[in-house]
Amino acid sequence: MGASCGVITISPGEARVIGTNVPAPPLDAERIGTLPATQRQGWLDYLQRSATQMRADRASLQAELPAGASQPPSPAPHGAGIKSMPMDQDPVWYAGADARRIADNVASFQTPAGGWSKNLDRAGSPRLPGQRYGSDGGPAVPDPTNFDQPDDRRWIYVGTIDNGATTGELRYLARVAAAVPGQEGDAYRASFVSGIRYLLAAQYPNGGWPQVWPLQGGYHDGITFNDNGMAEVMMLLHDVATDPRFAFVPGDMRSQAGAAVERGTAVILQAQVRVDGQRTGWPQQVDPLTLEPISARNYEPRSIASGETTDILLFLMREPRPAAEVRTAIEGGIAWLRSKATHDVAFTRVEGEGRKLIPHPGAGPIWSRNYDVVSGQPIFGDRDKSIHDDVNGISEGRRNGYAWWVNTPQRVLDAYPAWRSRTET
Repeated sequence: MGASCGVITISPGEARVIGTNVPAPPLDAERIGTLPATQRQGWLDYLQRSATQMRADRASLQAELPAGASQPPSPAPHGAGIKSMPMDQDPVWYAGADARRIADNVASFQTPAGGWSKNLDRAGSPRLPGQRYGSDGGPAVPDPTNFDQPDDRRWIYVGTIDNGATTGELRYLARVAAAVPGQEGDAYRASFVSGIRYLLAAQYPNGGWPQVWPLQGGYHDGITFNDNGMAEVMMLLHDVATDPRFAFVPGDMRSQAGAAVERGTAVILQAQVRVDGQRTGWPQQVDPLTLEPISARNYEPRSIASGETTDILLFLMREPRPAAEVRTAIEGGIAWLRSKATHDVAFTRVEGEGRKLIPHPGAGPIWSRNYDVVSGQPIFGDRDKSIHDDVNGISEGRRNGYAWWVNTPQRVLDAYPAWRSRTET
């Protein structure tokens, strides 16, 4: 398969393995020691706070159990996740018994740090005393070749901004808190404030956010744009800082939220990938110290990612009076997405072969999920860490289980003309 300026030519038999994925480095004291001396202490303090909070979160479970009691089974993962917390009901609904029962469940799963795990049914049952805050995960048999192998498979994503977690719970609690005034709503407001304190504590010294905090290690320590994680955090903090509905949040915390958004925006601008001096898009995640693109799971190589670029551009375009550097970043990202728009092919199911990229006159535009940082060409990973130049060359299981070609960038291209007209001076 050849690719140039968004044109894909499908040539059977030409698929190649062009590289091997390498794991992302964790954030640790050794790496922090390579920073300039004036920057080290802030990062070391952050690392220490993370470790201290991890110990406190773990210790809290045992403290909840009566003497001699056994720990309950971990909660089962559930695909509902944040969808189990309705966000589109009439305001009066959030004052009712059903809404408050979900809010009580949400609060019961909040970690001592103030965050939440992911992919649990918040409309189900509350957390039991001593029960873990998230579900078990990872392979039962340790696999050192798996980039996503946790140190403890019974303690992962505690807490996280992945898959809308933590920001989703906070958005829901805010709706209930607004609908339940007085003392009856104080518990929900207190939980919300604790969650904002968590997000502020999780922010790196340079302004980014990891996927998991306290830190879990590996690619989870990367500053995470994937699935709109960092943008969702910043949009929530911006609302806390500016929206009168959040007047119940202490004033100093609201000011901190506004400052956190400014620092986060600066990181976004710095992390935009530049190729031969030209601004392109953004990675799924970047190294917290260098802001260079990093890999994630075995089949997710470092790249420039069309979906994450779309989400970041839509976030930046919310600013009614963008600074010159924000405007430049947006223009560069839009130009890059336009250059990668691909027509006349479709990523669809083929009888007996699973999903494949095939010729389809008139189809598109679509974009590869990932583009090589150096060549700018589409790239595709497999579970064995091999990197391919053709999605049709990877295993059927991976082709079927991942959105390798997407159409979401069209959303921001459609929004761009109105943004430009609205913000021109």
